[in-house]
Amino acid sequence: MDLHLSDEHRMIRDMARDFAQKEIAPIAARYDESGEFPYETIMKMGAQGFMGIEVPEEYGGVGMDTLAYVLALEEISKVDASHGVIMSVCNSLYCYGILHYGTEEQKQKYLRPVASGEVIGAYALTEPQSGSDAANIRVTALLSPDGSHYVINGTKSWITSGPVAKYILLFAQTDPEAKPRYRGVSALIIDTDEPGFSRGKTEPKLGIRASATCEIHFEDYKCPVERRLGKEGEGFKIAMAVLDAGRIGIAAQALGIAEAAYEAAREYAREREAFGKKIGQFQMIQQKLADMKTRIEASRLLIYKAALAKEAAKETGKRYTLESCMAKTFASETAMWVTTQAIQIHGGMGYSKELPIERYFRDAKVTEIYEGTSEIQRMVIARLETGLR
Repeated sequence: MDLHLSDEHRMIRDMARDFAQKEIAPIAARYDESGEFPYETIMKMGAQGFMGIEVPEEYGGVGMDTLAYVLALEEISKVDASHGVIMSVCNSLYCYGILHYGTEEQKQKYLRPVASGEVIGAYALTEPQSGSDAANIRVTALLSPDGSHYVINGTKSWITSGPVAKYILLFAQTDPEAKPRYRGVSALIIDTDEPGFSRGKTEPKLGIRASATCEIHFEDYKCPVERRLGKEGEGFKIAMAVLDAGRIGIAAQALGIAEAAYEAAREYAREREAFGKKIGQFQMIQQKLADMKTRIEASRLLIYKAALAKEAAKETGKRYTLESCMAKTFASETAMWVTTQAIQIHGGMGYSKELPIERYFRDAKVTEIYEGTSEIQRMVIARLETGLR
């Protein structure tokens, strides 16, 4: 596995780091406290090219590879995971889906504005009764008698960027009688400014609070057939392929969170004194720091391997599900473990909102849940390894 970073890779990493420190760091705590969506910095991120890193320039992106995306997302998430997940959804879930399965017309009309940062995209798979059971979709999109459009009805839940998205990649049942049910799922591009679409309340979340999340509702929404992505019945296959890409993004987000917590804990261990010594001189603190660093670096290697597998898939067409699931599982659980240890090292100060440690802890938890829980990831990994279902 070649981990050599090119000059371009280092450039986008440094650019993301500089932007995060100058533009996001001063406002992260305030937006976490208020739960407001950080429009201004997200629009600046779009202008810098961070919303379409892997999208070719002819469609409004910057035309770089998956490793470049991972490096940039890691730096953004290290400062604020809310900005990181907004960036991840636009890149990994929305843009990736349109880029790989959309027509030329769809790419020009619905990919370009999101990749160039003009508007925000979202991805709608989860429903109130179907989270991990993603095939159990009940939102319907029934073809009109004249075959010109789909009439959509139903509710999607926990839609990241749902309250602010202009376009949404929606997965709905176009054939509710299909057996098994997932064979009746199709993918559709939704324009949220059209009649029949509405948004529920923004969810009051534990972490990533500046990332807006809500239910979305459809009541006789008319979606032209020209906005279907792929063929009828291919939606579930598209959704799962897109999640392969998305999980690499969440792994990179988790890595950024873990790094931020580790660096804060390391510095605190160098400065804080107890019993006449720096606490970093005590063996139990040293053990925590050593394990934190080791898990972080192991996560990084898994993420980079998944990124390289995704790049190889462009030539071979081979799925990289195993690599993305392993990276996401290990990095997300590392983030949760590292942030827990960081609070312990900080003691009472780690529990205080005066420091960002408790925010890292709150933000880390969701990385074990969205885009496939750790339990689902392990099930997928085991099935791929054994061939048993």
